[in-house]
Amino acid sequence: MTDNPSAPRVAPMSYNARGDPVHTWTLTPSHITDPVHCILPPDGILPVIFVPGIMGSNLKSKPENLEVSGVPVWRLDAGFLGKNMWLATNWIRKSAGVRQKKLHPLRTDADNQGAVPKRSAGTVLVPRGRDKEESTLALTKRYKERGWGEVSETSYHAFLLWLEEALNSGFLPHQWPQFDIRPEHLHTVAVEPGPTHITRLKPEIPIGMPGLGTNLANQLPSILSDELVARAGYRMPVHACGYNWLDSNEEAALRLAERIDELMYQYGRNCQQVILVTHSMGGLVARRCAQLPGMAAKIAGVVHGVMPATGAPVAYRRCKVGMADEDPIAGAVIGPTGQEVTAVFAQAPGALQLLPTQNYAPGWLRLIDDQGVSAMPRQPVKDPYEEIYLRRDRWWGLLREEWLAPKDGDAITWKVFADNIGSAKEFHQDIAGSYHPQTYVYYGNDDKHRSFESITWQMQRGSRLNGPHASRPDAFTVSGLQMHEVRDDGRSPVYVGRRAEAVPPLRGDPDAPIKTVQTSYWELHCQMQDGSGDGTVPVSSGSAPIKHARNGEVRQQIKAPGFDHEASYASPVAQHFTLYSLIKIAAKAKRPLCVS
Repeated sequence: MTDNPSAPRVAPMSYNARGDPVHTWTLTPSHITDPVHCILPPDGILPVIFVPGIMGSNLKSKPENLEVSGVPVWRLDAGFLGKNMWLATNWIRKSAGVRQKKLHPLRTDADNQGAVPKRSAGTVLVPRGRDKEESTLALTKRYKERGWGEVSETSYHAFLLWLEEALNSGFLPHQWPQFDIRPEHLHTVAVEPGPTHITRLKPEIPIGMPGLGTNLANQLPSILSDELVARAGYRMPVHACGYNWLDSNEEAALRLAERIDELMYQYGRNCQQVILVTHSMGGLVARRCAQLPGMAAKIAGVVHGVMPATGAPVAYRRCKVGMADEDPIAGAVIGPTGQEVTAVFAQAPGALQLLPTQNYAPGWLRLIDDQGVSAMPRQPVKDPYEEIYLRRDRWWGLLREEWLAPKDGDAITWKVFADNIGSAKEFHQDIAGSYHPQTYVYYGNDDKHRSFESITWQMQRGSRLNGPHASRPDAFTVSGLQMHEVRDDGRSPVYVGRRAEAVPPLRGDPDAPIKTVQTSYWELHCQMQDGSGDGTVPVSSGSAPIKHARNGEVRQQIKAPGFDHEASYASPVAQHFTLYSLIKIAAKAKRPLCVS
C-alpha cells in the first residue's frame, strides 16, 4: 500500500494522433499493491473545426514551370513581440505587378507549415518524462495534425488554445469553471458495491454562465443541466481548416468537406458528426460546405462569428481607393491604393465574393454634390453585378480596366475579371438564405468600430490657379463621366478636369522648391465609415442571417459591442457565446455508435 491511501495512484494520460487516450505507468515494487487508476475520457468524439476568414490562412507557392514550390507567400506567424514581421518584410511597398504575380489563386495553396503553440492544452498532451526538445517536437506534430499550422497564429491561436482548454480539460460537467454550479444543483449517487459515491447534476436545472454577462445572459435561453450532461458524453478536440482564400469559396468548401470526411474516418465509429466555428468569410465557406451532398448530416451545427452574410461595401471601396486611409499599417500590407488591391482582387474569386450581394440593401453607392444633395440615383437599383461591378462606362464602376495590367505583372483581361464576377454572383445565389439547421451567430455592433454601411462619393470644389470657374460641369454631368474623363490614381479624391500645375516659388525666390498642385473643377472624395459594426462588416450584413434564413435555421443570434473584426474571438463575450453555442449544439448531436 502507499503511504497515503487517500490519494489513489492515477496513470498520466495523453492522446495519440487518432485522438485515443494513452496511459503510461512505470512498474512499481511488488509490495505496492494498491490499484493504479486509468481515468477514461468519454468515448464519443465531436470534433470542432475552426474555419478562418479571408487572409487568415497561410499560403505557399505551387510548382510552376518546374520552379521551386512550397515557398511561403502569405505567412501569419507572430514574430518579435507578437508582431507579424514576415508580412511587413515581404509585402510593404510591393508593387501592383508583384502582387498580381504572387497572389494568384492558381499559383498558391494553403500552407500547413505555419507556427503552432509550444504548450499543452486540453487533449493536446505529451507523455511525462520527455525532455523539453522531445516535448516541443511532439506538440508541434500534434498541433499540425490538428491543422493549426494552416491558420493565423496572431489572429486565432490564443482563441483556439482557450477553446481547447475549455472543452477538454475535464469531463465532469459539475466541475466546469465556466458555469455557475451551486450545491443545490448537485446530488450524490451511491455506487455498489462499496461506499463510493458519485456527484451528479440534478436534471432540468437552469445553469448560469457568468462569462456571457448579465445583459446577454438575460437574452438567451439558459443552458440546462441535461445539456451539460449530454455534452459531457464527448471529447471535443479543436481542429482548424485553412484554405486558399484567393480561390473561390466553392473550392474552399470542397476542401472543408474533405477535412470533415478525413476526421470522421480518423476518429472512427466514435465520431458521427463535427461542429464548425467560423470567422468572417469562413462563414460563407461553411454555408456552402453544408449544401454539398451528404454534408449537412455530418455537421452537428455551425457557429458564425462576424460573418459578412450579404457582403460588405468596404470591398468595393478598397478596389477604388485602397486601404491607406482606413488603416495605414494594414493598408501597406494589403494595398495602400486601389491599383494594388485591384491587381489581386480582380483575379481572386474568393475576394470578389465579399462584395455586396444581390440581397444587400439596394442603393448603397451614392454621389452627393457640395451642398449634400444627391447628384445621381443611388446604385444599385437591383443588380450590383451589372449596375456597378461590370460597369465600364462610369467612373464609379468597380475598377479601371488598365489596372488589370500593372507594370511587371501578369495581366488579366476584362473577360477573366467578368468571369470572376459571374462566379461571385453564382456563389451568392447558391448560398442566399441557406443556413445549417443548427446555426448560431454573433456580430459586432459598436459605434467605436465604425463600418461602411454605404459608400458615399462627395463632390468638393477643386483648386484652379488660373482662370474663372464658369466652365465647371454640373453634378449631373459629373455623375455620368466615364473612366477616362476623370483623373484617378487609386486614392481619394478622384479629380474632374484640369491637371497637375506647377506653383511658382514665393516672392520670386529662384532657389525655392517648385510645388505641384492638383487643380480641378471638382474633387470626388470617398467618405469614411458611416455606420456601426466591427470596423469591417456593417450591422446590416452581420445581422442578416436571422432575417434571411428560410426556415428558422438560426437558433440564436446576438449583437455585441467592444471588438474589432479581426480580433473578435479575443473578446470574452464572443468566446463565451461560442462555448454556449457549442453546448447547445452538442446536446442535440448524433450519439456515437459506441454509446448505447
